[in-house]
Amino acid sequence: MAAIADFPLELIEHILFALDPLDVASFAQTSCFFRDIVYGANEQRFWRGLYLAQPLDDPRRAVTHLGRPRTGINWRAELQRIVRARAVAKNLSVCRRDERCEVLQTLLDLVANVPPLASPEAQELSRNICWVQNLLRDGAVLEHALWTPADNEAQLRARLHTCRRNHTASRAYGPFLPDGSMRVDWAYMRAIAHVVGLRLVEMEDEEEEIAYEMCPLNLAFCQSIIPPGLNLDAEDDWAGVEGLWCIGYAMLDHREFIIYNDPRVPEDEPLDTSIFEDVDETYSSLSIYFRVIGIEPDPSHPTRPQINYIGELDGKFSIVGFVKLTADDQVWWHYRAGNENQLVWNCDAIGLGNIRSQCGAVGVWSTIFHDAEDPIGAFPFRSLRLMGLLLMRYGTTGRPFWLKRQLVIEDE
Repeated sequence: MAAIADFPLELIEHILFALDPLDVASFAQTSCFFRDIVYGANEQRFWRGLYLAQPLDDPRRAVTHLGRPRTGINWRAELQRIVRARAVAKNLSVCRRDERCEVLQTLLDLVANVPPLASPEAQELSRNICWVQNLLRDGAVLEHALWTPADNEAQLRARLHTCRRNHTASRAYGPFLPDGSMRVDWAYMRAIAHVVGLRLVEMEDEEEEIAYEMCPLNLAFCQSIIPPGLNLDAEDDWAGVEGLWCIGYAMLDHREFIIYNDPRVPEDEPLDTSIFEDVDETYSSLSIYFRVIGIEPDPSHPTRPQINYIGELDGKFSIVGFVKLTADDQVWWHYRAGNENQLVWNCDAIGLGNIRSQCGAVGVWSTIFHDAEDPIGAFPFRSLRLMGLLLMRYGTTGRPFWLKRQLVIEDE
């Protein structure tokens, strides 16, 4: 009877590609011959085949969250990181202290490096996103209390899961860490996204039918939309600024915020949130066309210059802003807005998902004065062009709402 070692190499590899990577690693320990197949001089070729046999995207087709093609793929190292992250996500008790951040970063990298969609109507949902969505759906990885996360781990958790005294000069009055680095505070962003994601707006018409507006803030919408042949490294408008945008604004009554942010309360004392329990939240939205008016070089990001843009609504409401990358390579949207060229509103947001994705951005708005008594609120905005077929009509109301994309994921 022929032994498996007598099989042609191509057949042995074909069999191994059908196995789980953990089983392949065990198989490699059974003999020097098999170990050489898995870990020998041609290991990158073997691990490429094993990687591509997994329910994941082909990284050669993927772009980074900033739209750059992936290069220098280490097939073995990447797949081993993914397999380890899977093992930890399914059994948190096996997680070592020194790998907590690495596991979360691996899951983030999977979501951030996916093939772009060719158009808003494309239905080719990333396999990476489906895989991560399936792995995290019980919430254990992000919500457990088995240990107290360090600052870096808390930021990674919040970014994956993706507030008034946070709105301070030390944060540049935006969703940034309070250390002056202009890096994104993902714990703060999570709170903002939570407020926005739960915002349901009832819109009644003559027949008293109701439409709801919902922001697509989940993994299913984070793929880049980059038409074939478009090289973002050579594109001035790399962020896809030019076009029609929908901007929403949420806020509570000004008086509650004045009470909540009583300057007489010491900074180290907890604030009284009970005043918000029975307070109605106000929400409104508008559509406005953004027009790129120029770019400015960014020495830290040579292929991603600062994009300057303006917007105008009915010749009265104006916006002047810019888009640039932060110190940690996130897409920062900043603008000031107001009526009759009186730009009194200050808005700072961070893009969710990958570059040019349907997630859009969320952030915080206030006034340009940043006084303690000023109002503040969360706001989402997204490109109507990129939303494509997701902009639907509700019944006979003639009012738009956002239809959430549903994921159908089979159990492993």
